[in-house]
Amino acid sequence: MQKIGILNSNIAKVLADLGHTDKICVGDCGLPVPAGTPKIDLALRLGEPKFIEVVKEMAKYMEIQKVYIAPETEKENPEQWKALHEVFPEDAVEWVMLDSHEELKAWEKDCKAVIRTGEITPYSNIILESGVIF
Repeated sequence: MQKIGILNSNIAKVLADLGHTDKICVGDCGLPVPAGTPKIDLALRLGEPKFIEVVKEMAKYMEIQKVYIAPETEKENPEQWKALHEVFPEDAVEWVMLDSHEELKAWEKDCKAVIRTGEITPYSNIILESGVIF
């Protein structure tokens, strides 16, 4: 049994399989997942686990070079926007502002997986792009 790290075997496998520029999405419980894109469903009940808790844990174990986010997050969910900037300071990773939430949803089809949280605040969705550790 694994003692440290992400214990969810599906997430651990996706992270281990990521290569440079591969993407993974973390979203709220309402984010639709395109047919054919693997969904890792962590939602336990409304609000749990929280989106930011999952993102923080992902950031511990994934080399992230870019974060992709929709502008609606900044406007409609400033608390989440602030929390994401604490996890991903702009001097540490590149922030890519997409044109819209609809564009973020279109990008999901290119993700290795979508992790669904129990988050119930609007626009709590992000795409993380893998960097390299060398």
